[in-house]
Amino acid sequence: MDFRIFLTTFIAVFVAELGDKTQLAGLDLSAKSGKPVSVLIGSISGYFVVTLITVIIGSVAGKYINPEIVRYVGATLFIL
Repeated sequence: MDFRIFLTTFIAVFVAELGDKTQLAGLDLSAKSGKPVSVLIGSISGYFVVTLITVIIGSVAGKYINPEIVRYVGATLFIL
């Protein structure tokens, strides 16, 4: 495993997700249900599945699409 890529990915996801609506939903669900462990496991599982799908799509798409194109398209969509 490439620790540098792992750390870069961890920091990017951590900073991007800090204080977003997913965390607010987790906070609300935990407070309302009174079962924080169930909310934690559900949150981790949901994020795991979404990340797994994006990594699979990215690894397949990376074989056919130039990464520079993905970067520019992503930046354009972000701006829009």
